[in-house]
Amino acid sequence: MQNTQPSGGALNRLVSSILALARTRLELAGIELAEEKARLLSVLFLSFAALLFGTIALTTFTALVVTVFWDAYRWQTLAALSVLYSIAALLCVLVICVKSRKATRPFKATLEEFRKDHEALGKTS
Repeated sequence: MQNTQPSGGALNRLVSSILALARTRLELAGIELAEEKARLLSVLFLSFAALLFGTIALTTFTALVVTVFWDAYRWQTLAALSVLYSIAALLCVLVICVKSRKATRPFKATLEEFRKDHEALGKTS
């Protein structure tokens, strides 16, 4: 009668291989997480700086334009600038929506490797 159970050495190698594979995938996920975190912090900082300087510039520009046209077209100037700023804000929101839809999935490479592992394990079963 033959023993159909895998030997202890073969089982240990299989478990060791599975653990090494899992460790590699987790390291990849960690690297992707660190990259995503760095990218997000960079974008947040630059967005804040752009918002700050943009607000200062718009305030200064508005004061300049209103001062120039104060005697003849005071309310029309304020209305025109309000419409212009509203259109600019709407365009920014639309660009954000488009970029959000086109963004790649986080951990794409890790998920792809897990899919390949699953397919490879499915073929050996």
